[in-house]
Amino acid sequence: MSPLHTQPSTASTPATAAPLAGVRILDLTRLLPGPMCTLHLADLGADVIKIEDLEAGDYTAEPVRTLVNRNKRGLGLNLKSPEGVATLLKLCEQADVLVESFRPGVMERLGVGWPQVAARNPKLVYCSLTGYGQTGPYRNAPGHDMNYCALTGVADQNDAAGQAPALTSLPQADLLGGSMPAVMGILAALYDVARGGPGRHVDIAIADGVLAHAVIPLATVNTEGRSQPAGQSKLTESLLCYAMYETADGGHLAVAALEPKFWLAFCALLERDDLKDLYSFDDPEKIEWVRAELRHIIAAQPLA
Repeated sequence: MSPLHTQPSTASTPATAAPLAGVRILDLTRLLPGPMCTLHLADLGADVIKIEDLEAGDYTAEPVRTLVNRNKRGLGLNLKSPEGVATLLKLCEQADVLVESFRPGVMERLGVGWPQVAARNPKLVYCSLTGYGQTGPYRNAPGHDMNYCALTGVADQNDAAGQAPALTSLPQADLLGGSMPAVMGILAALYDVARGGPGRHVDIAIADGVLAHAVIPLATVNTEGRSQPAGQSKLTESLLCYAMYETADGGHLAVAALEPKFWLAFCALLERDDLKDLYSFDDPEKIEWVRAELRHIIAAQPLA
């Protein structure tokens, strides 16, 4: 019986135990989106076995590799050999989840695709995590976080007004479009299995996931026909009450006084009661005057 199929909490299995205790996950992913997905599941109590090939393995930079693979066990397998395939299929019989990030079709060619694995364990949740999904015109296209952000228009929303699209060390597509949708899909499928449903193939496309989370620019597209240029929306510093201001020591103060009550409190802290009534106005010259005042006040002090 799969470890997932346990009885409700008893004295020996208290409700305070890790929610995924007893769930076994086979992790065949590398780099960031997949390992981060299984890290979240490991932190929830799952037993994650990270399976790597015997050649390149997971070539993630060592500091990142250390962070995203804690709480996991490791195993080396040669899936190009009959013995390695047989071993993985055997492991699948006692697992609840398998997560892989190979190109579409690779796992099937190796003999460990969803159809082959489901025949050995029909209750298994099999998650494939790729850039563009298992079907469609881009299914075989290689890509990284920047490509997915660029194609979906998310990168266009990262820059400041009048500047080129920007990159960030927080990989938005990999994490928001890949890791988190994979976690959600796996947990939903596990829940369905736990209440008697079958295992299933969870197909996660990173580009789809990051586009689906771009709700602010998408809402603008739906109402105005196109997104606003970066730096010109309410959440990208077009409002002087929701912006970054440089301090005397080169730091930046994040001012998020978006609602009137917070603007009033902010003005009180600055001891500038004359600015309180200037929260909402349409005069561009007055807007720039208030913005200049804030820049001057904040630039006169260190961040602390």
